[in-house]
Amino acid sequence: MKDKKFISYLFEVAWILPSVAIPVSMMVAILVTAFAVGVRVPTSAGRVSVSAVAAGTDTIFSQPGLREIAPGRYEAIITAQTFMFTPNTIEIPAGSKVTFILTSKDVIHGFKIEGAPINVMVIPGQISRVTATFDKPGEYLVVCHEYCGAGHHVMSGKIIVN
Repeated sequence: MKDKKFISYLFEVAWILPSVAIPVSMMVAILVTAFAVGVRVPTSAGRVSVSAVAAGTDTIFSQPGLREIAPGRYEAIITAQTFMFTPNTIEIPAGSKVTFILTSKDVIHGFKIEGAPINVMVIPGQISRVTATFDKPGEYLVVCHEYCGAGHHVMSGKIIVN
């Protein structure tokens, strides 16, 4: 009888330990990515008129491109529209900190930079702002990760770090 109670106890422990360990390990993974790795949920940096962006009369997005705001710090103003990013290619020096300011002219797009901690939804009428530092020289592929139509698979760009 004593052996049956001990076996029953082992089975209970075998079920209780994973039921506690799994949620704890998930919470640890979330905390590590949030604080140690620096992965953040991008927030809306404001609103913009979609018709003004599409017409090119919006003050922020009328001249998309890269501009230096301080030594080693840049702002990249980018618009997304069906099957393309404007500008399509951005060149920056290694070690630069770049703040990407994005919006869409038409539908929801995605903006993901391979090899960098940037993955943002680009929504019409909303300004998204996200920052990353590019220490390693090379080419970083930019892709749209939200289906935006029949030519979605060709929507890409690149960041060139010299």
